[in-house]
Amino acid sequence: MSQHTTTFTPATAADADLYYYVLRQADTAMVLCQRLCEWVAKGPELEEDIALTNIGLDLIGQARSLYQYAAECSGQPITDDDLVFQRNERQWVNCLLVEQPNGNFADTIVRQYFFDAWHKAFLTQLTTSKDETLAAVAAKSVKESAYHLRHSSSWVERLGAGTELSNERAQKAVDDLWAFTYELLTPDELDERMQVRGVGADLVAIRADWERSVHQHLTRSELAVPSEVFPATGGRNGVHSQHMGYLLAEMQILARSMPGCEW
Repeated sequence: MSQHTTTFTPATAADADLYYYVLRQADTAMVLCQRLCEWVAKGPELEEDIALTNIGLDLIGQARSLYQYAAECSGQPITDDDLVFQRNERQWVNCLLVEQPNGNFADTIVRQYFFDAWHKAFLTQLTTSKDETLAAVAAKSVKESAYHLRHSSSWVERLGAGTELSNERAQKAVDDLWAFTYELLTPDELDERMQVRGVGADLVAIRADWERSVHQHLTRSELAVPSEVFPATGGRNGVHSQHMGYLLAEMQILARSMPGCEW
């Protein structure tokens, strides 16, 4: 996996695949948690403020379990804290979608819906992974993801079929974020190798189900599916948008300013 510049390099090729595969999922959950927590005390209503915070807490719980496993897979004397707070931007391997700014409430909800529709299907497949640790984390997390999807999908419909302004903002969010869904749904060489080993999920199958369900839900919500969108990729290989550096600077400042601090 030479495209990564991480200093936490696993000892063997087989371990490297598992390490980076687990790290991808952990990074994606962690970054989305950070984005959702930016809504604390800023939600459009108290119940929604609490709901977004609770979803963020679910994601940080999932991320921590995965980081602990990634540290174990690395073969190096590192911890989950090291992985979260001591890596630079190019060493993070989350998908681009989750690092996109919160924007207005519609932007956040549409981003969350696109992710949730994928995440529930992804976790469902991982529950049958040959890797017992991944399967156990997925079995716990998939229950949470079902609530997340129910929450975000109901808001998409509420916004899309609501007022003229809410529909306009939701449609713009769909148009702006659609290109970032490609990375979630398209397997690369690592995904293919992990699937062959019976460890990873089948993203091709997930994509077919995702497209069908998301298209149907957007139509029901009076929102149009974008066409001819150039896919945005690179996050899973450490090539991020301009927003990632600012996100990490805020998230890591305490740990870097006070070495040894634990979360």
